[in-house]
Amino acid sequence: MSNIAIKVDNLSKMYRLGVVGTGSLTHDLNRWWQTKIKGKEDPYLKIGKKNKRNVADGSQYVWSLQDINFEVNVGDALGIVGTNGAGKSTLLKILSRVTAPTSGRANMKGRIASLLEVGTGFHPELTGRENIFLNGAIMGMNKFEIRSKIDEIIDFSGVAKYVDTPVKRYSSGMYVRLAFAVAAHLEPEIMIVDEVLAVGDAEFQKKCLGKMQDVSEKEGRTVLFVSHNMQAVKNLCNKAILLEDGSVATSGTPNHVINTYLTRLGEGELTQYFENKMEAPGNDSIRIKSVEVIPQLDDPAAPIDIRTPLNVKIRFWNQLPGASLNLGLHLFSVSGECIFDVSSPSSEMPEGIVEAECKIPGNFLNDGSYFISVVIVKDTSVMLYYHEDCARFEVEDYRENVNYYGKWRGAVRPQFPFSIAPLERRILSD
Repeated sequence: MSNIAIKVDNLSKMYRLGVVGTGSLTHDLNRWWQTKIKGKEDPYLKIGKKNKRNVADGSQYVWSLQDINFEVNVGDALGIVGTNGAGKSTLLKILSRVTAPTSGRANMKGRIASLLEVGTGFHPELTGRENIFLNGAIMGMNKFEIRSKIDEIIDFSGVAKYVDTPVKRYSSGMYVRLAFAVAAHLEPEIMIVDEVLAVGDAEFQKKCLGKMQDVSEKEGRTVLFVSHNMQAVKNLCNKAILLEDGSVATSGTPNHVINTYLTRLGEGELTQYFENKMEAPGNDSIRIKSVEVIPQLDDPAAPIDIRTPLNVKIRFWNQLPGASLNLGLHLFSVSGECIFDVSSPSSEMPEGIVEAECKIPGNFLNDGSYFISVVIVKDTSVMLYYHEDCARFEVEDYRENVNYYGKWRGAVRPQFPFSIAPLERRILSD
């Protein structure tokens, strides 16, 4: 019996920008005539361009995925990494049967549980308990099987107090907690998890990663995991693939794939800028205009070293007038370790361009390579958009009156007030 759980052959997905389908009756008829009547290749498959989101090439058609091939064995945990727009979410949607490929095929063996976006698969008018039964029924389970698991699901999710409340009243964090608990405990053969776990708190993320590890290693089920947390991919997965502009750039062990990914990210710049709003990364709520790392140097040609203060300036188009927004700045080391996560106060913003600025003081960061990601949040809990790895900078070492020349330990290297002095000696008489 074959040990392959997922087999993907020449999988491709093409979109026409700004519209659904091919966008016109003429195009649809032409596609039908060429493929169904004449038996020829789809004429619109020849004109698509690679999905380079930062390049305006005038093409109406883009390949979100192109000629994807890989296999996943039963019990494997496959990590999928890549920048925004690389095709990760599109691939998971095809594997989850949410959307169909333009060409190629994906064969899956067994029941699939997917956690793609907050609230996916939940009916907002039903309670948490009712949605557990609904999801179980969709997966082909009967009421007895679901009842045997329901207490375990509710306990893991931590939303017992609200389980009989309609989920439309849940926060995004509660949605994720319940959705993950359902996906993990209803015994699917294949579990697909997108970066939606970024919404949860650190404790719950750790709990979820532990559960996925048990699902793969102890229960022999297959896990597909998309994450920007490289350490989580290393800890959980035994295989990984790197997607780049809709194609598989490399595959293999997590260490190999992650090192390749981080090396390519290292080719980035201090500044990322998008002139055209419609071509800028984002969605219907938010689009990124620019991200700048501005070193505060007297000499612009001087390198950034550990003493250099940095201003990080972010501009974005807000398309939710009156929404209460706050912006988070995530700084990562070259190994994917999060150095810090800071956020702005929440405030109502008008429609239009919004500017945010964060100041990183000098004598704080250690020497090394760093990457910045930006998250924009509504009402302190709803993630509107996560813009990953949008700027990169190098911090050089600097030492004065120090005879130690090895690597300074630690992720940060702050200069705190510090004093040293001898204590006055006192002779105590009998």
